[in-house]
Amino acid sequence: MTQTDAGWVKIVGLGPGNETMVTVQVQDVLAEATDVVGYIPYVKRIPERPGLTLHATDNRVEIERATHALEMAAAGQRVAVVSSGDPGVFAMASAVFEALEVGKPDWLDLDIQVLPGITAMLAASARIGAPMGHDFAAINLSDNLKPWSLIEKRLRLAGEAGFAMGFYNPRSKSRPHQFGRALEILREACGGDTLISFARDVSKPGETITTVTLNEATPAMADMRTVVIVGNADTRRVGRHVYTPRYATEG
Repeated sequence: MTQTDAGWVKIVGLGPGNETMVTVQVQDVLAEATDVVGYIPYVKRIPERPGLTLHATDNRVEIERATHALEMAAAGQRVAVVSSGDPGVFAMASAVFEALEVGKPDWLDLDIQVLPGITAMLAASARIGAPMGHDFAAINLSDNLKPWSLIEKRLRLAGEAGFAMGFYNPRSKSRPHQFGRALEILREACGGDTLISFARDVSKPGETITTVTLNEATPAMADMRTVVIVGNADTRRVGRHVYTPRYATEG
């Protein structure tokens, strides 16, 4: 067996924050790994143990992080690349394949697997009720990797098409005005009576869930620790819960 054959990269999701939401499959990978690679806050969630090296790096170095993981796997190490939520949703799985595409040809023979996790959006949806009960779209509102004009276009078209929507990274200190603009677009595309929910620190201590109409929503209700879920014309309240029926009326 060559070193390349012995090494592997497994890209795993740590869930939204509560350790009970880490799958058994992911726990087993972390127990077998010789190295864990990821963004600093996510690597901090991994307990130290003999034989395990933690490689924590800052944000916005995803390709460098992925390349390092592939290099270590090619040298025979068992590497877990960690993300929060699910690694295939705005996370490290795409970065690893991007690095693989431009990397060394022998990396294509590596054992590379993506293991799913519970996303913050789905955890938030479960806390709220079932707002994603019919067709929905997930949109990252950060313009770090795509232009804001494209985000505006996707918001408007998804709203006009009647999708429920889940938003990641809705409002940061560096771009506080953009979420206000997003709310304006949503009111125009979806109508002001459409329900919008703000799930902050979902599954963690201090979790808060707030549901209002788009007319009542303000930018200050969201920050980078908030998942925002917008319903469609059929989304309604039932008691303390919000749900979207499994059927759709004519838009």
